Amino acid sequence: MKKSLLLSFCFLLLLSCAKKSAEDQFIDNLLSQMTLEEKIGQMNQLDPSWNAEEKEALIREGKVGSIFNVVGAKEVNRLQRMAVEETRLGIPLVAARDVIHGYHHIYPIPLGQGATWNPDLVERAAQLTAQEALSDGIRWAFSPMVDVAHDPRWGRVAEGYGEDPLLTSTMGAAVVKGYQAEGMAACVKHFAGYSASEGGRDYNTTWIPETQLRDIYLPPFKAAIEAGAMSVMCSFNALNGLPSSANPHLNIDILRNEWKSDALLVSDWGSGSDLVPHGLCADKKEAALRCINARMEMDMQGNIYTDYLAELVSEGKVKESQIDECVRSILRLKYRLGLFDNPYVPEENQTDISAAFAELGTKVAEESAVLLKNNGVLPLNIKHSTLNILITGPLAHQKKEQLGTWVFDGDTSLSVTPLMAFNSQHSTFNIIFEPGLTYSRDKSKTGIQKAVKAAKKADVVLFFCGEEAILSGEARCRTDLNLPGAQSEMMDALAATGKPVVMIVMAGRPLTIGKQVEQAAAVLYAFHGGTMAGPALYNLLTGMAVPSGRLPITFPKMVGQIPLYYNRHNTGRPSYDPPMLIDEIPIGCPQFSIGQSSYWLETPTEPLFPFGFGLSYTTFEYGETTIDTIVNDQQSSINRTSYLVQSSIKNTGNYDAYEVAQLYAHQLSGDLVRPIKELKGFQKIFLPAGESRLVSFTVTPEDLGYWHEKHDGLVSQVWFATDKAEFKFKIAPNSDISL
Repeated sequence: MKKSLLLSFCFLLLLSCAKKSAEDQFIDNLLSQMTLEEKIGQMNQLDPSWNAEEKEALIREGKVGSIFNVVGAKEVNRLQRMAVEETRLGIPLVAARDVIHGYHHIYPIPLGQGATWNPDLVERAAQLTAQEALSDGIRWAFSPMVDVAHDPRWGRVAEGYGEDPLLTSTMGAAVVKGYQAEGMAACVKHFAGYSASEGGRDYNTTWIPETQLRDIYLPPFKAAIEAGAMSVMCSFNALNGLPSSANPHLNIDILRNEWKSDALLVSDWGSGSDLVPHGLCADKKEAALRCINARMEMDMQGNIYTDYLAELVSEGKVKESQIDECVRSILRLKYRLGLFDNPYVPEENQTDISAAFAELGTKVAEESAVLLKNNGVLPLNIKHSTLNILITGPLAHQKKEQLGTWVFDGDTSLSVTPLMAFNSQHSTFNIIFEPGLTYSRDKSKTGIQKAVKAAKKADVVLFFCGEEAILSGEARCRTDLNLPGAQSEMMDALAATGKPVVMIVMAGRPLTIGKQVEQAAAVLYAFHGGTMAGPALYNLLTGMAVPSGRLPITFPKMVGQIPLYYNRHNTGRPSYDPPMLIDEIPIGCPQFSIGQSSYWLETPTEPLFPFGFGLSYTTFEYGETTIDTIVNDQQSSINRTSYLVQSSIKNTGNYDAYEVAQLYAHQLSGDLVRPIKELKGFQKIFLPAGESRLVSFTVTPEDLGYWHEKHDGLVSQVWFATDKAEFKFKIAPNSDISL
């Protein structure tokens, strides 16, 4: 009997092992050989450039699982040999880096990439970026950032793809696919709610109701996970009073249990130890306990795990099985990257992407620029034999600044500025260059007079203005979104000459440029276009390329309108048009004589430019939106209705061009108040002049669903469902529509 039971047990054990994947078997075997100290070492990520000798000693002792900010294949290999050849188990390191929108060759900032509305193009750019970074030993990129942002004061708005969950989801997933197709792990960040920081101030508190969190802020993370993202990064902020590194609801309930993700969860720089200044924990030991209980698996530069985890295990406050699960995720990442078989990278014959990038980098920069105004001055006539062009402004010839924020490895020598691009073309233009201001914050008026004098000799003025790269990105938040320095005064002076001024804005966020838009003959918003910004802008300004960018974020008229976004909820008393503004109110006016509605006294509720907006050198005519019901089961207890939404779009102008057809929907009633409009689909289509195309979207019940919530006493319950309700749809060129 005992022999029979033993044989049965062995059979079941063998069957269990057979069902395990090679990956699981490898990790189980390695994990079983590791000491507690070695396990904790794997959970430690360090920047070896800080106290290099001390950090290298830790690597040799097996107390480091990942390194970051190490530059160059030779240096990565040197540190890798310490881990592989000098430690007991030889577990390789994984080298990480902030690879955000390029490596040596730089693409437009992510906000600009969002303006392309072209995920295929963004995916190709990510692939080429990965090829270049991989040849330098970088196997793990800390991007994409998929924080949906409603506040352009926030500096990191430049790193994301705008204000819409669908657009951000699509672009974030494209970057994940691009990186990982080449073998570089993506890290989707910042999980979660980081962009809703109070006052648009970085690292600040966020308060987001559960349904809004799930409807607006979480969908891009879920899309990135579904695209295969190998890792996720905790955010710095406290979400509803609980910092993300110590948030079991985010990290366990949602990421692990609900989404079934096995992606590695890493802290942001020191975000675990930040629990002490947050006021959540009394000391770093308590911070380590809160983080491990929230399944934060790798500690970036915080040292809380290496300093305190072993002690917490010995005290019985942490189970070694908790550590095992975290280390399993780390080993899984390394296994999937092939590091156990090939830990080193070739140090010779580095990947040269320059030829491919010249074309692709220019293309992405072209499609990221948004034409906001044009009175006919553009495109410039390249056949005009006597056209005198003044190129001016602080960003006309700034190799570094055009690269934008988060560029640690960008090679500024590769940058081609607008001035360089115009001078290199053998056209009949007569180019005059007078910068006027030496940098974007320059307040000196001396150079402005020189630029004005030069403008009087020109037929057209190209004014390159905006923000230096350092004015956007992490911890670069602003309360004033006007053009910095004396740029507004310079625009006043240039416009006063009577010459047509084309304003080209390079910036990391929307700026409040309403006055300058009125003064300009044309406005091209180029964000920070990267290495090939110059050639791209030359092509757009001369008509060699037709503008096709569309705004991924609403542009406010005034900072006081923020947050301002297209998919807002209505009120019971919507603003009427036109409202009575502050200077129109009669003196002594009775309190209730001007109506009771939701508006500001200083400005209408409309933005300067709406989400999705962008002009072209051609014109497009949209036919009537038609709606057909595909499935309609009225007897079902849940909504099973799908819709086929179509419209014909015709290019009625003289240029072959791209158009971005945008599908918006509105639910007329429901269990909860719904947004006045929501983007439910988009297609970037190419239309030759004079041709038409039928654009079709299929909208499923899931596309129309949202998160519901109810309370039973003190217990809150949320669930995703689609109401049985009436929906309106509209295919349009931007969000400035009524539904």
